[in-house]
Amino acid sequence: MADIAAPQSSIQGDIRAGLRDVSPVLGAIVPFAAVFGTVATEKGLSMAEVLLASATIYAGASQFVMIELMGQEVPIWSIVLAVFAVNFRHVLYSASIGRHMGAFGTGQKILAFHMLVDPQFAASEVRAQKQGLRPAYYFAYAFALYFVWLGANTLGIFFGALIENPDAWGFDFLLPLYFLGLVMGFKGRSQFWLILIVSAAAAIVVHRTLGSPWHITLGGGVGMLVAAVLSKPKEDQDHE
Repeated sequence: MADIAAPQSSIQGDIRAGLRDVSPVLGAIVPFAAVFGTVATEKGLSMAEVLLASATIYAGASQFVMIELMGQEVPIWSIVLAVFAVNFRHVLYSASIGRHMGAFGTGQKILAFHMLVDPQFAASEVRAQKQGLRPAYYFAYAFALYFVWLGANTLGIFFGALIENPDAWGFDFLLPLYFLGLVMGFKGRSQFWLILIVSAAAAIVVHRTLGSPWHITLGGGVGMLVAAVLSKPKEDQDHE
C-alpha cells in the first residue's frame, strides 16, 4: 500500500501518465470492441449477455473465439476449453507483472489481475522498468481501457446493424495487427528475434496439426521455454 502514502502530486502524476499512455490504444480498441458487440448480437446474444461477457471475461481474443464456436454449435465444454487455452497467456502475464506489484495491496492485486489484458501488460512492464509500477498509474490505464471497451461494445450493439459486411471494412484484420504492435514493443529485448521466430514456427506447426486455438498457447509456451533456456541468472553472468 505504499502508493497511498505517496505525495498527492506523485499520485496525480501517475494518473496523468496512465491516461496519456492509454490514449493511443483507445483508438484501436473502439472499432475492435464495437465489432464484438455487433457480431455477438448477430449470433443471438442479448445486450445484457454481451456486456456481461465483456465485463467478466474481459479478453477480446477469447471472446471472439467464444462467439465463433457458439455459432458452430459445439459442446459447451469445448468452448470453455478453447477460451481457457486462448486466455492462458494471462497466467504468464500475471506471473511476470506480479514481480512489480510491491506497492499494491491484496485487494488491489486481485482487481489488477482481472484487468490485466494485453496492452495493460505491455504498458505496465515498460512503466515498471522506467519509473516503477504503482496503483495510480495502473488503474488509471486499466479503468480507461475497461470502460471504453464496454462503451464501444454498446455502440456495436446499437449501430452495428448499419454495417452490412464488417469484413469489407477490414475490421477482421484489427486483431492480428493489434497483437503485432504489442509484440514489436519488446523488440529491444535480448534474443527477441530468435524467440519470436521459434515461437511463430511452433505456432504454425501446432495450427497445422492440432488446430486452433492451441497454437496460441503452445506457440507462446515454446517461446517462453526458449527465453528461459537462453537467459542466465545474474550471478552466473558475474562469474564469467
